[in-house]
Amino acid sequence: MKRSVSKYIGFQTALESTLRNIKPLDIVEMNLAESVGFVSSEKLQACVDSPSVDVSMKDGYAINSIEVSGATPENPICLKLIGVSGAGQKDRFIVDPGTAVRILTGAMIPEGSDAIVAEEFTTNSSKTVNIYKHTEPGRNILVKGNDISRGEIIVQDGCFLSPGKIGLLAAGGIEKVHVYRRPRVALIATGDEIVFPGQPLSEGNIYASNLLTLHAWCRRFGMITGLEIVPDSEDILKEKLLQMALSHDALITSGGAWTGDRDLMEKVLIALGWEKAYHHVRLGPGKAVGFGMLNGKPVFILPGGPPSNLVAFLQLALPGLLKLSGYLGSSLPKVTAILDETLEGQHDWTQAIFGYLQNKRKKPIFRPTNSFSRLKNMANTNALLLIPEGVSRYGKGEVVDVQMLS
Repeated sequence: MKRSVSKYIGFQTALESTLRNIKPLDIVEMNLAESVGFVSSEKLQACVDSPSVDVSMKDGYAINSIEVSGATPENPICLKLIGVSGAGQKDRFIVDPGTAVRILTGAMIPEGSDAIVAEEFTTNSSKTVNIYKHTEPGRNILVKGNDISRGEIIVQDGCFLSPGKIGLLAAGGIEKVHVYRRPRVALIATGDEIVFPGQPLSEGNIYASNLLTLHAWCRRFGMITGLEIVPDSEDILKEKLLQMALSHDALITSGGAWTGDRDLMEKVLIALGWEKAYHHVRLGPGKAVGFGMLNGKPVFILPGGPPSNLVAFLQLALPGLLKLSGYLGSSLPKVTAILDETLEGQHDWTQAIFGYLQNKRKKPIFRPTNSFSRLKNMANTNALLLIPEGVSRYGKGEVVDVQMLS
């Protein structure tokens, strides 16, 4: 049966409204070593060259390449050893004609040398070394500034500080960074039937799987979470929402988002002075999602059905929370994939389809998950496909963009 769309807004409009209404949190300074997982609030440039001088990439011998141009296993070139150079060593050597320096990985290249012969192509005594292979200029030398150059931009404002970025910043001489504060996110599940795992489960009750799933996603992105379960009571909901809004930077509610007798969330928020941006989006599953501001804090209303809950979170709430974190990239990485079967959408809705990727060709294959269990579908998926408004179907074999969930 065709759904009425008159009271709904489009998914892209909802996403744009979300990002337009949310601003990044305040900025703090912290030690680089503690900043992994945060988002940089500034453009950071290298203070030094790395390496600071030309260094050896291997254990071997520093030589002048011209002198070993004819070296072969049958006709080795014998050179006089004048010393050993190690990383950080202050001794200075000069490679004159007929000489070589024993050199270790990371050691500074001696004056007069333009190449390093790896030790597996040599034999040595205490005073000489036999070279069995010719070596071109620059061989096994890491030149000054090869990894990072002084003044080079390492990260931009809005860049997620991954372990790799931390290492690069350290190499560039950065000690402290300015980052956006991590959001404190209140996660509130509503319903008389919801209980925390570990508590006794009475007949008709269910454990708070939505709440724990949302918590896991927020923690995956480094956010700080507070978890609450609230019964279907307007007074208790009002009290808890106001309390959590004081101590958190954003609120996400799970359940009570629709129009039934016990769907109280919008009614309560309106009574509290909620500034609604939207409620009801042409997104399936997830159409009951809503967003607005309460006392200057973003509030996302998520439906209670597990697929609707997760899709609404991933497509609208998560981008908003990442904007709050200062992150300027897309919330979920995308890859192109080949469809394993024809998938039907609805022309005037955005349709989300859970699936999994298999790497069997040059491009991965996307297969939808088809379990009768909603939770198993979600747990066993590693990708999500959106069929946008205006598209009724994707045919088998088509190449499409797919969001990566793991």
